[in-house]
Amino acid sequence: MLAILRRDRSAAHATVENTMRNNTPKQWTTRQPRNRSIWLLLGICSLCAVAYGNDHFPAAGNPLGSCAVPVPAAAEDVSAPTTVIGSGTATSCTGEAVVQGVARGGVITFNCGPNPITITLTQPAKIVNSTGPKIVIDGGGKVTLSGGGTTRILYMNTCDAAQVWTTPHCQDQDHPQLTVQNMTFIDANSSGLDPSGGGAIWARGGRLKVVNSRFFRNQCDAAGPDVGGGAIRAFSQSQNLPVYVVGSTFGGRTDLGNVCSNGGALSSIGVSYSIINSRFTHNRAIGIGANPAKSGTTGGGSGGAIYNDGNSFQLQVCGSDINNNAAKEGGGAIFFVSNDRSGTLAINNSVLSANPSAGFETAGLPGIFYLGSGSAQVSSSMLDRGNTTTSANCVFNWGEHHYAELLYPTPAPSQTLAPYYYRHYASTNSYVGISSQDDRLRYMGSASNNQMLDLGSMATWKQSAGCQ
Repeated sequence: MLAILRRDRSAAHATVENTMRNNTPKQWTTRQPRNRSIWLLLGICSLCAVAYGNDHFPAAGNPLGSCAVPVPAAAEDVSAPTTVIGSGTATSCTGEAVVQGVARGGVITFNCGPNPITITLTQPAKIVNSTGPKIVIDGGGKVTLSGGGTTRILYMNTCDAAQVWTTPHCQDQDHPQLTVQNMTFIDANSSGLDPSGGGAIWARGGRLKVVNSRFFRNQCDAAGPDVGGGAIRAFSQSQNLPVYVVGSTFGGRTDLGNVCSNGGALSSIGVSYSIINSRFTHNRAIGIGANPAKSGTTGGGSGGAIYNDGNSFQLQVCGSDINNNAAKEGGGAIFFVSNDRSGTLAINNSVLSANPSAGFETAGLPGIFYLGSGSAQVSSSMLDRGNTTTSANCVFNWGEHHYAELLYPTPAPSQTLAPYYYRHYASTNSYVGISSQDDRLRYMGSASNNQMLDLGSMATWKQSAGCQ
């Protein structure tokens, strides 16, 4: 942690340097803070969790994602809603009220009282295609829709006559333009449903956009070569314009991952995606036998986080964190097959780490199976199979987001001075780091009177931060 210290630094910096030089790793593990409030402030406990609003789940999006969000991908204005679900109390916000409100369409908001609420559905809420052209569902950061482990949550299909045909070419029309934003989708289950896949959201036709939303423990069929999307499955987007996924989280913790035969989080056929400043962790593709299914298998198992298949489509990933997803066949992070080899994959300013592919992946692209036009384009990004520095960076990033009063300005670069791997924050003269000798997290800075604090095992912090 000393590489950035220079002789002309202030006396405070000299004190930090001397303190660090005079502490062996063994001494670091026994040094205690002077004030218990510091301990609490730093969140040193095995039960620490990331808050979002007032709940205990991970926040939406990648806190270090800094990619620009294009205008079409931005959140929609909901200042003048046309449909309001609820009448001001939690009891007025029922699953039936959600189904009826979504059917009315337009700009949909919730009035369920001041506190966060989870609303459990017993049947999917279905978009009526004539209630657009824009349909926006905004939970205000307080609404969680649950499938209760038994049902899909949201369904849109421009080619379903029961939901009203609005053009003679349902497979390529520019509406409805569906946006879900500031929402949480949890415990959806589309297993056995027709159409298959899309545990939380199934969308065909028009446009789909997801902004500042979270997807936890959603699932679809566990077997099958062509079924996918534990969280979302999309088809037939207008003029092959992309599905935007912006500032959103899929999984985020070991107990919250989304699961399906293919595409634990996202799945599509012939659909482009633009994924911006988002986070995918602990999602799994659990089918066996790939596609086409090997003899004696039921097929599936590709794309732990993302599954893309079809002909001409693009996948763009920018400012995103994709880690600790897994596939029983190909592409622990991403499975991308363009059958006519016209599709392209671009990854920029992102980290893909520790995404095991049990069956197959493309050489030089850990966690990815890619067949497309030329080579996958990877820039300003890190792809690896998972190591100490990757785990440390994940915990550091999480700390910068949730203890911003101590760790700023950000982003801070990670540095190495063996055996230490660390970051320094000039505004508070604070350090966080690990030693490769004992794999424990430490803090030293203004909050500890420049005393070195042993914050505990990295294993505990990785679990709290969703970095395993």
